[in-house]
Amino acid sequence: MQGLARKYYRFRPAKYYGGIATANLVGCPFLCAYCWNYGRNLHPELSRDRHYSPQEVANRLLVIVKRKGFNKVRFSGAEPILGEQSFEHIYRVLKDVYKANPGLDFILETNGLLLGHGPGFVRRLSQFERLEVRVALKGYDEESFEGISGSERRFFELPIEGLGDMIRNGINAWPAIMYEMFGPEGIEKINQELKGHEIRPEELEIEYLEPYPFVLENLKERSISIHPC
Repeated sequence: MQGLARKYYRFRPAKYYGGIATANLVGCPFLCAYCWNYGRNLHPELSRDRHYSPQEVANRLLVIVKRKGFNKVRFSGAEPILGEQSFEHIYRVLKDVYKANPGLDFILETNGLLLGHGPGFVRRLSQFERLEVRVALKGYDEESFEGISGSERRFFELPIEGLGDMIRNGINAWPAIMYEMFGPEGIEKINQELKGHEIRPEELEIEYLEPYPFVLENLKERSISIHPC
């Protein structure tokens, strides 16, 4: 961050969600072993990407939406919410986008860590009726969370708590996992964890690993086994 300006490395149309305008950020509190943007998030200070104000981000997304005929926008590539300043940046992007085009669906892809830590964030997000939040869970218990995310195991439940808080506040939010990191037993464990937080397991989204060579090397270095599909 530079004040309320956030570092981004590209703005693009993407095929996901049936076609979506995407803002790719830089920076994440996790270093997930399978992250496709690992290098940028490991050393964000070394990237030559520039900082954009909330209004600049909103304008770029709106240009893509208009050019491509999309009705969806999103943040991706890193963690949108890193703390107070980055949350305020995201909040202002949302305000500017919806002021210009209130009919858009805005998809916030997040690891949920700060949403579980700062309850005020969820309350402020709940005012956006067309906001959708996809929470990527990084493990099915404390040990797997630590190995996959590179973060301390004591933070394992924060994303799940944030997810539950969003659902209780009327936000369309759901959990997502990487199948190869969980496998059938891990999926069963995370479903039980979700039930304990009154989150319906049937809402669990399952995605699949992009086996880039550097991803496979990172997994090997952390001694993380891949569950075959």
